[in-house]
Amino acid sequence: MDTRLGIDTTLTVLASGLIFAWALVLGIWKYRQMATSPTHLAHPYVDIAHRAALLYSFATMLLAVFVELSAWPAALNLAAAAVVVFFFVAAIVSYVVHGFRRDTTNQFQHVDTKIRLAMAALIIGEVGGFAVLLAGFIVGQFG
Repeated sequence: MDTRLGIDTTLTVLASGLIFAWALVLGIWKYRQMATSPTHLAHPYVDIAHRAALLYSFATMLLAVFVELSAWPAALNLAAAAVVVFFFVAAIVSYVVHGFRRDTTNQFQHVDTKIRLAMAALIIGEVGGFAVLLAGFIVGQFG
């Protein structure tokens, strides 16, 4: 019996695993900052990066379930999941950059057009990508 998943699901599960591994490494960075800080706190964006990576790893695994149960073609499922995962990873990267630079405790303190456009793209990409997968799940399970 062949128990291998489709390529769309396999790649989404792999992305989840890679993000989870990244979260574990970010946890080491967070611990190091906590251990060496006079306040025993990591920089807020180091903390946020660690927590976001943990949450996004599980969210990506949830995406994999919707990919697997979707009625849409593998290419469409993979594209929809990839858009969502791209924005998850981009968010984590931005948190890591702020944590490394220690340049802010609130990246939205000085919002400009570039940030507004990036946030609009993130909203459209994450909600839209998941909507495609949710619709595929509904069609596949109830259609």
